[in-house]
Amino acid sequence: MQEIHDAPLAPLTTFRLGGPADRLITATTDTEVIAAVREADDSGTPLLVIGGGSNLVIGDKGFAGTALRIATTGVDLHGTGLELAAGEVWTDAVARTVEAGLAGIECLAGIPGSAGATPIQNVGAYGQEVSSTITEVVAYDRVARETVTLTGADCAFSYRHSRFKADPERHVVLRVRFALEDADGLSAPLKYAETARALGVEPGERVPLDAARETVLKLRAGKGMVLDPEDHDTWSAGSFFTNPILTDAEFAAFHARVAERLGSDAVPPAYPAGEGRTKTSAAWLIDKAGFTKGYGTGPARISTKHTLALTNRGRATTEDLLALAREVVAGVRDAFGVTLVNEPVTVGVSL
Repeated sequence: MQEIHDAPLAPLTTFRLGGPADRLITATTDTEVIAAVREADDSGTPLLVIGGGSNLVIGDKGFAGTALRIATTGVDLHGTGLELAAGEVWTDAVARTVEAGLAGIECLAGIPGSAGATPIQNVGAYGQEVSSTITEVVAYDRVARETVTLTGADCAFSYRHSRFKADPERHVVLRVRFALEDADGLSAPLKYAETARALGVEPGERVPLDAARETVLKLRAGKGMVLDPEDHDTWSAGSFFTNPILTDAEFAAFHARVAERLGSDAVPPAYPAGEGRTKTSAAWLIDKAGFTKGYGTGPARISTKHTLALTNRGRATTEDLLALAREVVAGVRDAFGVTLVNEPVTVGVSL
């Protein structure tokens, strides 16, 4: 294990923001991960677990405790089964499954971060979520002080949520297991209209796996959602806000506010989200509230490519970012009566 004191954390995040940690440990095996977690728990030291850093907003004062960077490696692909060590780079793992001719996560290409983070957030994009293919998650249970194996059902997955996110202090993910599909080199049925349209097919059709992956990468890159050190639009956490899910009453009130502000002909995005619930688009809300692409004059601004991404233009602080986020939240609430919720995990700060 590598150990550094007063260690900068900003370089470990895609925002490139945040102050130092009292101590940074980099663990390269499951045994080292468990030992570091146990040491922190036994001594009562605050612990921050870091994977790819693509979903973290760390305060400018940093972290008063031990930051544990999980850098474990290991890919076991046998038949249609896939096991990934938590530290594996997610987008590389997706590429390997496509090369192997296996479907199920090809539309999750280009998502930054590590494999171990995917079940926590129930990562999803372009019509796929990891919950549809995850069979088991191996984790260290900090309460039971033992390694446990949780089934997909045990993970309590929902939209951008899981039992790991609901109780973030309990489990540290070590390995993730997936069941993929051999569809003779074809993708899973396309569920996302934009992807199908870009490929010139109808939703529900299958296409060659590599074509699906490359199309998603192009779509993501066009929105600044593929990491590029030279492109400040990618110095972000991807989508900063989740899409709001509203009850029937909340959606009716929202619809009335839309008509009042934009006219009776305006139709907000609406997607079924379970009985009595409707999901709408955070990006649409932000744009229609007046926060268009490139909004802002300071070092933290909305991406020039996508209204859902808040970005560091190179000189921002975390407080700059949070000030922009609060402005957007307040503006959307005032305009439409809907309160946006941040998707990234905040450390030492809050909206």
